[in-house]
Amino acid sequence: MTVILDRDGPYCVWCSAPLDHSRNQPTNEHLVPRIKGGPSWLENELAACKRCNNERGHQSPAGWLHDCMGMGRTPRTDVIIGALERLQQAIRERGGQRRARPYIDSQLRRLRRM
Repeated sequence: MTVILDRDGPYCVWCSAPLDHSRNQPTNEHLVPRIKGGPSWLENELAACKRCNNERGHQSPAGWLHDCMGMGRTPRTDVIIGALERLQQAIRERGGQRRARPYIDSQLRRLRRM
């Protein structure tokens, strides 16, 4: 978790709430859900507050970001897009993850239009 917080900052990617280990503990969030082909790689993990992580479930990143904005939360769109781009690059370099490739492409298209 420390690596993720160092990379992306100590804020929830979905609501921008500050994360700390006493009041609002960070959770590992799989950006591309595993049931959608998302790997258990560091590039597919972000820090989210427990509330956002639990409420999101298996919803797509673009869909959940839209819902968060509708609830008055301030998602960190730049961090989410950057994470999807890092994951896309990691898949290109490592190979595999055929199910995740078109899913990531479609999510990036949707997020860039928002």
